[in-house]
Amino acid sequence: MTTLETAADAARDNLTALESEAVHIFREVAGEFDRPVILFSGGKDSTLLLHLAIKAFWPAPVPFPLLHVDTGHNFDEVIEFRDKVVETYGLRLVVARVQDWIDDGRLTERPDGTRNPLQTQPLLDTITEHKFDAVFGGGRRDEERARAKERIFSLRNAFGQWDPRRQRPELWNLYNGRHRPGEHVRVFPLSNWTEADVWNYIAREGIELPSIYYAHRRKVYRRDGMWLTEGPWGGPRDGEVVEELMVRYRTVGDGSCTGAVESAATTVEEVIAEVQASRLTERGATRADDRLSEAAMEDRKREGYF
Repeated sequence: MTTLETAADAARDNLTALESEAVHIFREVAGEFDRPVILFSGGKDSTLLLHLAIKAFWPAPVPFPLLHVDTGHNFDEVIEFRDKVVETYGLRLVVARVQDWIDDGRLTERPDGTRNPLQTQPLLDTITEHKFDAVFGGGRRDEERARAKERIFSLRNAFGQWDPRRQRPELWNLYNGRHRPGEHVRVFPLSNWTEADVWNYIAREGIELPSIYYAHRRKVYRRDGMWLTEGPWGGPRDGEVVEELMVRYRTVGDGSCTGAVESAATTVEEVIAEVQASRLTERGATRADDRLSEAAMEDRKREGYF
């Protein structure tokens, strides 16, 4: 057996172990909690999360609804994909629209126009309204420092906030889901995955994703070192030149603060090669909302964002 064959076998074993861990977590939650929900935006991580949930309970249907906190600043391709997935698998989708909170005065638009930081209140209100006690998210520890120290079972208080002093040790595969009335637990089955693991698993399983994850021609403009695109959220400022480039998106969020990267990767295999050569995580490279302050994600975690 050659060195390359040995490495390929090790990679396959690693993906199988990660899949097994995630499936175990889904089944643990189904056994411990009464009203779980899966956060689903149509992005690659939440799509992978749903794929693993389907595997965990097949041939029975997924026993949890999906929840999307919709900023209203979405890429059309992602919303179309989201609705297609929901219809294909006969899932129940709960949508919390940030615009509804703005319209009734519970939230106000930010001066910079970005709505990602406004997602926290609609998320917490919807969790409370539907009495969800476990909320699956697609966060991974390799993405950002605030996520690197997160537990797989992350306890949130009655206000949805994260308190580091109340997080439990997680020994072996034992997860403590105990919580008081009004509290809930965020669950991160992808915690130990990397971006490369995600793409290798997508390739292995043949998982469909929105088309914007692959290289395509798009009109973009440069701002703060990122390629942004025009949309309902606004467009270029004075002096920002619009160019048509071959780009793709490494992560998908609010269109006002999610940047594209120049790329020629039109297949899964080409994306994997690109990811393996990158020295920046997808959030570090393409998410302006993470740059609002040095501790932007840490602050939003404490408030209950993820």
